[in-house]
Amino acid sequence: MDEIIGVSQQHPAKYWHLLDDGRIQCDVCPRDCKLHAGQRGACFVRGRVGERMVLTTYGRSSGFCIDPIEKKPLNHFYPGSSVFSFGTAGCNLACKFCQNWDISKSRDMDRLMDLASSQAIATAARAHGSLSVAFTYNDPVVFLEYALDTADACHQSGLMTVAVTAGYLHEAPRRELFAKMDAANIDLKSFRDDFYVKLCGGHLQPVLDTLSYVHHETPCWLEVTTLLIPGHNDSDQELGSLAKWLTQELGPEVPLHLSAFHPDWKMSDLPPTPSAALGRARRIALDAGLHYVYTGNIHDPEGGTTYCPSCRHATIVRDWYDIRHYDLTPQGCCPQCGTSIAGHFGALAPPFGRHCVPVHLGGDS
Repeated sequence: MDEIIGVSQQHPAKYWHLLDDGRIQCDVCPRDCKLHAGQRGACFVRGRVGERMVLTTYGRSSGFCIDPIEKKPLNHFYPGSSVFSFGTAGCNLACKFCQNWDISKSRDMDRLMDLASSQAIATAARAHGSLSVAFTYNDPVVFLEYALDTADACHQSGLMTVAVTAGYLHEAPRRELFAKMDAANIDLKSFRDDFYVKLCGGHLQPVLDTLSYVHHETPCWLEVTTLLIPGHNDSDQELGSLAKWLTQELGPEVPLHLSAFHPDWKMSDLPPTPSAALGRARRIALDAGLHYVYTGNIHDPEGGTTYCPSCRHATIVRDWYDIRHYDLTPQGCCPQCGTSIAGHFGALAPPFGRHCVPVHLGGDS
């Protein structure tokens, strides 16, 4: 059944082992998919050929764009800079509310129209003036080998790397992935395991383990995003518990992004998140002790502004992805009281604007 996966798509995969019953188990994420010959895992892009695992999307992307770094979202990682973004297809979670379902849930390999080597991506990113390259749109966990090789090429070219991920992976691949990332935004989809089980096909604890590991064990800059879904993960009690855990386990300086849900995929019957609900959630998180809490996917200058945690001076004013005012010292400190703002800052690039710019690499391979 090896013909199910074309020869050109058979890039060797890491993290698997042969079971006593003859199946192969993928060891990348907690789904622990067990495969017979010719089968693919739940992510649909990692599969078995003969007696080995392969990645079927290596060197194939669903598209390339130049984005503002704030779109990832990262508000404390070189604000105003541009990031060269790309992804592939497939995902190891099954979120019924997926906002990128046409890419992450795709089983149509024809969507992967752009071919590019890791070096071609790094070269294109530098040519377009990007400061970093983001592994995004779908989860880099499922295209791990492609992400690792591309991260190496980016670092050799003087570029930084960004992972946008749900953080659902085992310990060994977690160590290898985040050792090569300079920044990450990790989705914390809910603070309830039953939410993960019913709406995502996963569990909460591996995500909490990833958050703790990245923050405490690596130099990778970390920000967290929670998509607020009306009636599902937006209660005062759950938001308070989530913010309290972040404050106590990661510390008050890890930024939290609270993003608005819009009806999509298998939850198209729900209303979008009201602006008032985002404002309420932000106040709860701030009251729990977090210093930097942002609202996303809406126009909200108050919720997009970075305030000094000491004197409340508005150091960076944003509206959506646009930077409207920037008032930090070159060292990343508040000019009013001298407090250091957590993150990585440099000379502000001209605000990039809200819209991404598609890039075509011309079929490089």
